Amino acid sequence: MTLRLACLQAPATDHPDGAPDPVADRRANLAALDDTARRAAESGARLLITPEMYLTGYNLGAEVVAGLAEERFGPAQQEISAIAAKHGIAILYGYPERDGDGVVYNAVQLIGGDGASKANYRKTHLFGDVDRAAFAPGSELVVQADLDGIRVGFLICYDVEFPEPVRAHADAGTQLLLVPTALMRPYEYVPRQIVPARAIESQLFVAYVNRVGVERDFVYAGETRVVAPDGRELAVGGDHEELLLADVDPADLAASRDLNTYLQDRRTDLYGAQK
Repeated sequence: MTLRLACLQAPATDHPDGAPDPVADRRANLAALDDTARRAAESGARLLITPEMYLTGYNLGAEVVAGLAEERFGPAQQEISAIAAKHGIAILYGYPERDGDGVVYNAVQLIGGDGASKANYRKTHLFGDVDRAAFAPGSELVVQADLDGIRVGFLICYDVEFPEPVRAHADAGTQLLLVPTALMRPYEYVPRQIVPARAIESQLFVAYVNRVGVERDFVYAGETRVVAPDGRELAVGGDHEELLLADVDPADLAASRDLNTYLQDRRTDLYGAQK
């Protein structure tokens, strides 16, 4: 069964005339999500993917992020569950997750079209001071869920720049890898080169969903990509806000794996740690 994705290349919130109001931004992001979910569902999409830390913004500073962090089943999850159920569409959203001990993680949560939580993933590879000052690293590399008969998995931004997490997903049976991101310039080579390479070498679909605009000293690169396992680009974003649609067909995955036998031809007996 083909799965139609809607990828929200969302705008960052710039505040040229004063300090940001993160609480107001959170409310605005939820309102925008409701409208986007409606439009995505009307376009036949079964899954809406948002960027990394969509709920609050990403480059906000550790203290602001800590103040906005919520537990997995907190108020935002309840609001987004209601949005998903209202429009009958699954939603993957990024948010700062606070666990019971007060530790904060850079997380994404998948809500099903019935409003139920299906999976939660915490970023395992932290990028620079912006991540390390605000978040603890997650400890579970492969998190998966089944959506309309397709096994989906999750990484966040910098995670996909390492081949090992993607290959771990392929080994675990992931067919569609969802990668919310907040990639800034000048790293445009990631969606242009690394993301297609990951899809091809590990033989799976990759949906890499970015932001655009300015957030403090970050200028987000856009260039959202959905890439098939044979390297075809099913959706390509520009440098502006947009909602991109792409159809993922498991039959294409099977055909690509028959043609490109990378996974079965590996010499795993030779790949141990080298001294």
